[in-house]
Amino acid sequence: MSDEKNLSDDLNDMLGDAKEGAKKAADKAGEMAGEAKEKAKEFAEEAKEAASEFADDAKEAFDKATGDNKKVLAGVLAIILGALGVHKFILGYNKEGIIMLVVTLVIGAFTCGIGASAMGIVGLIEGIIYLTKSDEEFYNTYQAGKKAWF
Repeated sequence: MSDEKNLSDDLNDMLGDAKEGAKKAADKAGEMAGEAKEKAKEFAEEAKEAASEFADDAKEAFDKATGDNKKVLAGVLAIILGALGVHKFILGYNKEGIIMLVVTLVIGAFTCGIGASAMGIVGLIEGIIYLTKSDEEFYNTYQAGKKAWF
């Protein structure tokens, strides 16, 4: 009997040790999860701040883009995507850009592409005009003077 009692006591001690070990492991896992959550929050805040700074820098660079910068961008986009009016949006002519986009998509669909072709020709002509003007002339005409068409 005493052997059975010793075995039972040993098993109870082992069970107690296992429970204590499991509790320590659970506590450590909870602690590590808390640390990971805190680090994830810090990373998310840093990423949000970096994205905000990038957006601010991009907006500032776009706002500073005058003369040659917008001239080349608007000219190339007018030649490539002129039918969609992308160059109008670049220069800040939202109403004109929407007109070109609607004519291309809606009227072009009803006329089997004739409306889109017409807007493509307009874009091509405007792109060539933009790129052949001097930087100063382009700036004065299209950015300062706000001349929307040709």
